[in-house]
Amino acid sequence: MENSNDPVLERLTQLHLKLIDLTLDRVQRLLGKLGAPHKSLPPVVHVAGTNGKGSVIAMMRAALEAADYTVHVHTSPHLVRFNERIRLAGQLIDDKALMTLLEECEYENDGDPITFFEITTCAALLAFSRTPADIVLLETGLGGRLDATNAIREAALTVITSISLDHQQYLGDTLAAIATEKAGILKPGVTCVMAEQPLEVHDVIMDVAAEVGAPMVIENVDWTIRRSLEELIVNSVGEMRHLVPPSLDGPHQFHNAGVAVAALERLKGFTVSDEAIIEGFAKVEWPARLQRIRRGRLRAKLGHEFALWLDGGHNAAAAESIAFWLSERDPMPLHLVLGMINTKGPGKFLEPLKDHIDSLYMVPIPGEAASWTADELVAHAQAVGLDATSSADVAGALAAIGQTEIGPARVLIAGSLYLAGKVLAESGLGGVESTQ
Repeated sequence: MENSNDPVLERLTQLHLKLIDLTLDRVQRLLGKLGAPHKSLPPVVHVAGTNGKGSVIAMMRAALEAADYTVHVHTSPHLVRFNERIRLAGQLIDDKALMTLLEECEYENDGDPITFFEITTCAALLAFSRTPADIVLLETGLGGRLDATNAIREAALTVITSISLDHQQYLGDTLAAIATEKAGILKPGVTCVMAEQPLEVHDVIMDVAAEVGAPMVIENVDWTIRRSLEELIVNSVGEMRHLVPPSLDGPHQFHNAGVAVAALERLKGFTVSDEAIIEGFAKVEWPARLQRIRRGRLRAKLGHEFALWLDGGHNAAAAESIAFWLSERDPMPLHLVLGMINTKGPGKFLEPLKDHIDSLYMVPIPGEAASWTADELVAHAQAVGLDATSSADVAGALAAIGQTEIGPARVLIAGSLYLAGKVLAESGLGGVESTQ
């Protein structure tokens, strides 16, 4: 979907030859030229982690807005339109305001090297500093310590969601190294709410917390959850909160909901009642996270006996969550359509799903130079003992499933948020715009 900002956004992608080069120097320089907007923000909740960041932020936003607070949000990547990354006081930024901000940042940057994520993060912070709101929910892009969002050195709260192996080429190839980078958002005297972690990750983050003087609030130590189909019970700060399950699918979302509740409880100066949390959780949406696709051109490739699902998960931990979700549902065949960026490991993603897959179709991600080809993905599948079919695109894969497979069955498109964005656009579904 094109809009009036596309030429500006295209120019900004050319500013720095390296796609990712982690440092805070460039973003701090530009923020200084812009008048230090990062120092004139409402209270900030800074969120890092490997999986679950966006879901936790979506749940927190829904509950805060149900409690009549106005919320700024910065997330990435976008699915369909860049505007999805910047939400001003509850509304996605409009095209005119976005173009004005981007051009102002481009002018002040004056051609200096800077990454696309850095300059667009500066634009988001500038927008947040100029529009009144009660709170900012700020998601890291990559890592934490040297992430552009970590130019924020004061926060009301930090949150660390589940950490697993991902982006090893930038963050390190061990859990300890990745945890060190994620823990870089911890700030002296600022409470951090942390999801349950592998022991190696837990120990690293606790060491960093002790070093910087950040109080920790930890899942299964300071709060626990119990879940059923009808209820989510959070036992925290000495009381049992009887809530509704989040409307996001998957058992992992119960844990994300627990993190969101624990974070809301520790926000000083904010009161979010059970009623507000229940209202927010009941209607929260976060597209491409086990999202049911019920209409559109792609859905039409399948008969009514097939249920079409979309998930942007791309690492082993995400695949494990999908496998757990499948294990709890009524058994039926699963036909997986997979496309992935070539910095991700297809074999590691497929391994947790091997016992659930009945057929496997590999597709390239359209318009992405860094996509694995369908044939390359087939080779990765064969290496882990799975047969797979190469397909030119998602539409072709779905048509083949509809013609050769028998329902009832599930069809899942997965492997990349970039692929998910293409699927939503082709289906006529507008990314996070559907949450308005």
